[in-house]
Amino acid sequence: MAEAVLRDHERYSCPICLDLLKDPVTIPCGHSYCMSCINEYWNMEDQKGTCSCPQCRQTFYSRPSLNRSTVLAEIMETLRVTALQVSESAQSLSGPGDIGCDFCIGRKFKAVKSCLECLASYCEAHVQPHYNVPALKKHKLIKATIMPTCSKHDKLLEVYCRTDQKCVCMHCLMDDHKGHDTVPCTTERNDKQIKLADNQTKLKQTIQAKEKELQMMKMDIKSHSNSAKKAVENSKKAFIELVRFIELRSTDVIKKIKAHEKADLDQGAKLQEKLEVEIKELKRRKEVLETLLQTDDSINFLQNYESLSSSSGSDDFPSLSFKPCCSYMDVSKLVFELKERLETTFNQEISETSKKVSDLVTKNAPVCIKVGDRVRVKPSVNTPKYEWGRNVTHKSVGLVKDIKGDESLVVEFHGHTNWRGILSEMELVTDDDECAVDGDTVSVDFPEHSDWTGMLLEMELAPDDDAGSPTHDCFKIGNRVHVRSSVKNPKHGWGEVTHSSIGVIKKIQGESLTVDFPEQIDWIGTVSEMELVDNAGSELCLSPGAKVRVKPSIITPVHGWGCVTKDSIGVVLDTDNTKVTVNFPEQSNWTGIVSEIEALPNNDTLDQGACRVD
Repeated sequence: MAEAVLRDHERYSCPICLDLLKDPVTIPCGHSYCMSCINEYWNMEDQKGTCSCPQCRQTFYSRPSLNRSTVLAEIMETLRVTALQVSESAQSLSGPGDIGCDFCIGRKFKAVKSCLECLASYCEAHVQPHYNVPALKKHKLIKATIMPTCSKHDKLLEVYCRTDQKCVCMHCLMDDHKGHDTVPCTTERNDKQIKLADNQTKLKQTIQAKEKELQMMKMDIKSHSNSAKKAVENSKKAFIELVRFIELRSTDVIKKIKAHEKADLDQGAKLQEKLEVEIKELKRRKEVLETLLQTDDSINFLQNYESLSSSSGSDDFPSLSFKPCCSYMDVSKLVFELKERLETTFNQEISETSKKVSDLVTKNAPVCIKVGDRVRVKPSVNTPKYEWGRNVTHKSVGLVKDIKGDESLVVEFHGHTNWRGILSEMELVTDDDECAVDGDTVSVDFPEHSDWTGMLLEMELAPDDDAGSPTHDCFKIGNRVHVRSSVKNPKHGWGEVTHSSIGVIKKIQGESLTVDFPEQIDWIGTVSEMELVDNAGSELCLSPGAKVRVKPSIITPVHGWGCVTKDSIGVVLDTDNTKVTVNFPEQSNWTGIVSEIEALPNNDTLDQGACRVD
């Protein structure tokens, strides 16, 4: 019996704690649990106003009373003792890489459980008191592992410091991590586990989508291949009936069909192989996430979380689809039409038919237009499918805003937004295209005035290295800048910033700048709106040893006041392009940003003109 328990442990275990039932109780639906486990589970559910079975999810209108099943308890105790005897005879000595029992004297057996309260590991024999002794039953047992203890205090790591992003012990909270943002490790794990579970769900959805894409691609490839084969068969049949007329030309048509089929199948095979590789990689990521989510070791979980949480799967692998150059149904139709006329007009029609087959490839080839491209209606299009609309002509040039799945697109033209057309009607417009303006007028976005309209004859091209247009090379993180006086309304708004505000560049991304102003932190602007502030001499004002104070215009410094006030005068200890460290009488090593501080003359007065970093 005990051997059966060991072989099929789950059958005789509590579904909640996964150990052999302790103080077993049976609820109305027939499922059995440890009394403490089901009580704790229902206590958690009470917060939601529900009471249900963890296995079958049967909901009870009132909380069932729980009575200890004496007979089942005796059976489980007998099984536990017998299983212990079997396990003792079967347990092995700990070897290299194994965790040994801390209570074995002499020969150490392999540990099976670790106690988070005792900070010790136990073999099957020595762990039994934790199952039987009432005081020890309250201890938290986990799978045998090296106990995660603090190297400084030799205490269990059970608190997570969000400030320093590390696990610490309770003593650390009174020492190095005093005042930090801390939570229990289990709480942090639950928070991060929810995020990883979301990533896992996204991965599963991505895998399902990719597998569906693969299935559709296989069907499309097979259908396309069958279509090509059918086209070949139909062509052969038609040409056999007219063999006297088409012996010289039939081979050319068939070769073209097969050549296009081969090109399409080669493309499909490459896409299929790429999709299979993507699915394999996604499944590998899913397995890594599942392994991490199932681990009992919270420290290992937290240490590996950051490297796995950023990848959800869906952003790394764009959707793929098989798009052949043409449909061979059209080819078959042309061939049958040709058969009916071939007896009398063969010599003239066969050349035209070959030309039409080639035209089908060109007609169905994908148009290389994407969102953000500048386009116009092809000169060959007399009337677009969805009409011309307001102010749109062959000369109109617009910006592609969206491309729909049915090959239609949305274009923003000057004077007509959200114009709708189809890809085959449009052509790309290059930067040097002489028709890149609408008629004789041109619309320009200036920093001072967006959508400014002027005459083409009034304008000239500006060189790329125009001194009036700042580039990324002009700005570096840490530079002091302000908004150009010519800018009336910044692209992202003024906020609390004015033309006289001077800030420090915090981040540069594309055409955008993130600037810390005294009036507003993390202000967003564009490169073309900003200009550098000459800070020659300002660093001398804030050099180590200079007497400084917080500017009167500062309401609350970025890093807080601390013990410092607006009347406090201190001495600069250190400074860089963005931060300054000051010793005030009220607080040593106070940290602020350069734009918050002003220097004072050595006589500590302001009537002789203090040097300010404005």
